[in-house]
This record gives sequence, structure tokens and C-alpha cells, in this order.
Amino acid sequence: MQFQTTLFLASANPHKIEELEQILKSLGINLKTTRDFPEREDVEEDQLTLEGNALKKARFWNQETGLPSLADDTGLEVDALNGAPGVWSARYAGEGVTYRQNVEKLLKEMEGEANREAQFRTVIAFVDGELEKLFEGICKGEIIHEPRGSKGFGYDPIFAPKGFDKTFAELSPKEKNLISHRGLALQEFIKFLK
Repeated sequence: MQFQTTLFLASANPHKIEELEQILKSLGINLKTTRDFPEREDVEEDQLTLEGNALKKARFWNQETGLPSLADDTGLEVDALNGAPGVWSARYAGEGVTYRQNVEKLLKEMEGEANREAQFRTVIAFVDGELEKLFEGICKGEIIHEPRGSKGFGYDPIFAPKGFDKTFAELSPKEKNLISHRGLALQEFIKFLK
């Protein structure tokens, strides 16, 4: 496969774009994102799995732009909640809610729960017109009792990765990218590129 130096990332999330740019820039890969196409509507994430949502977005943007396209979907899977919020992580407290509202709902549901184990799981889909590939990254950890830290986004302030006494929101972006679900999925993608 002949690889172009421009990749399309199916995201307008500034935090996600920044994370991926930091990881990909060392490879000389230029990212275009949905922010470069403000007139286009977002692809609705209506699939029942992370894989389904990632593929749907990557296929759509590959057709729209003609560029090799990357899309991801990420879920926080909490053992005590039978894997919830999972594919609904971004909309856990409802449509159009803030990160804080999702965190508050999760903490409320975890009140009095002894089993705090959870994992973040990211699935990245790559579609270039000829090829479709999926890459998965998992980071295991636990849900702490109250938010800590000001970095990151989403559930980062209440997720402490295994082996760390800090939450994702207390780690530097560089530290987080080395161990995070998204960073691990991206490392799989980079191995595939090489």
C-alpha cells in the first residue's frame, strides 16, 4: 500500500486531535480533520459497538475526502456496571451533556461499590478505499471516588490506570500517550504503517 503523508482524522474533538497529532507528527504525517470541513455534518454514532461506530465514520470520510481516513470510538467499561457506559460513554448522562455531568452520573452509580475495576477501550478504524483495518487499545485501571487533576478530558479525572497512583487527568500528555487506550491503539496502527 502506498501511503500518503496526509491522513484524515474523523474528529472535531480538540483534545483527541491534539493527542493524535502529538503521536503522529514524529512520522511526518499531516492531519486533516472534520474541522477542515465545517460545512459537513457529523456522522451519527448510532452503532451498537465501538467497532461499528469507528468503521462507519472512517468509511464516510474516506468517501467524502478521498484521503486515507482514521476514526476511533472509545468507551469506558466498568466491571461493576456490567461494562457500562461502554459505547454510550460520551452520552451517558444524556445527549449534549458535559464531561462533568457524565462523571457525576458514573460516580453516583458507583456509590458504595467495592469493585472499582474498569478499562478504557479504543477501537481505531483505518479505511483507504482498498483496505479496512481495525486496531484496539485497552488500558486497565480503576474508578476513584472523586475527581483529581486538570489535564485530559472526559472520564480522565476519575480513572487511575493500573500501576499508577495518579489519574489520567494528573499525568502529562506525554505520560498518558504512552499508556492510554488511544495511544496503544495508535501504536498498533503505526506498526501496521511501518
